Amino acid sequence: MDLVLEVCDAVLFDKLYANVLPSSLASGISPKWQQTLLLNPGISNSTLLQDTLFHLNNLPRINKDVYGQTPYLMEMTKDTFGSLLGRGHMVRQVLSLWAIVTVFGWLLYLMSASLSYIFVFDKSIFNHPRYLKNQMTLEIKAALGAIPFMSLLTVPWFTMELHGYSRLYMYVDFENHGLRNLLVELVSFLFFTDCGVYFAHRGLHYPPVYKRLHKPHHKWLVCTPFASHAFHPVDGYIQSLPYHIYPLLMPLNKISYLCLFTFVNCWTVMIHDGNHMSNNPIVNGTACHTVHHLYFNYNYGQFTTLWDRIGGSYRRPEDELFDPALKNEESLKRQITEMEKFIKDVDGEDSSYRVYGTEEKYKKVN
Repeated sequence: MDLVLEVCDAVLFDKLYANVLPSSLASGISPKWQQTLLLNPGISNSTLLQDTLFHLNNLPRINKDVYGQTPYLMEMTKDTFGSLLGRGHMVRQVLSLWAIVTVFGWLLYLMSASLSYIFVFDKSIFNHPRYLKNQMTLEIKAALGAIPFMSLLTVPWFTMELHGYSRLYMYVDFENHGLRNLLVELVSFLFFTDCGVYFAHRGLHYPPVYKRLHKPHHKWLVCTPFASHAFHPVDGYIQSLPYHIYPLLMPLNKISYLCLFTFVNCWTVMIHDGNHMSNNPIVNGTACHTVHHLYFNYNYGQFTTLWDRIGGSYRRPEDELFDPALKNEESLKRQITEMEKFIKDVDGEDSSYRVYGTEEKYKKVN
């Protein structure tokens, strides 16, 4: 994340903070408090400024894996020194990271879910008796409202990474097994996070926790891609923890980390798209996750079926999810009868519909 932050600092935030909180404000604050609050008094002498910029631009990076020691970016302006909050100030870093993660989260969610909806999503789901009225609008509203809060909860992890409290690294030594190491990191990341998400997700189905945190996501019994991030913020944050814990424990390239973080979000969209392209017994894809939304207590995994098989929670998706010829009124009634039994067992509510702070009711099967 330090790579993203340094680009945003140079392109936007240096000027923004210089305009909103100019260093000239420090003149009204005593030197003692300036030091205590780590405020930047700025540089007023143009000769000194030029000398400082030249010096910084020609320094080797003091620590190439820690943000702010000396910048990666060589183009620096006086705006770097024009804000009361310098690049290294914790408050500025937290605010900047929150803005970056929130905006990036919104854009990635809307772009990936929209592309999935246009090119992949099985639109026959609109005819399912358990598809809610205005469901996509409700999903988008829930996701856009949750992402800023999930981002805020995530910022401390990224801040730790900025200050070197992780095993993230930048440069790859391809002459000494660098490519092999990248492949090992990829496999171990997927293995570790798949395990972590399984246990986090299964824990969220513990009844007292489920009703407080995970239940809003199970409002969507049949999903569109826009349901992918429609979580209670704490629910989404808990399931993201393995992705932040991994780089604290294991080495991981920074570029790989950004790519994997993007991939995880796209995968989350994909498993909610309702297009059951394969019934692979190893990959925990769309079909497996559809089973989870329909029947609750199965297929908690993220990438593979391994941990569900070990934990006894794997359920093979029915053939009727893949073969249109098997999707008839009788099979749909059987599916809904079993689904409503789980609803009643899990929620203790009228099995014909559930209310989640809204007045929408599920359509009945005639």
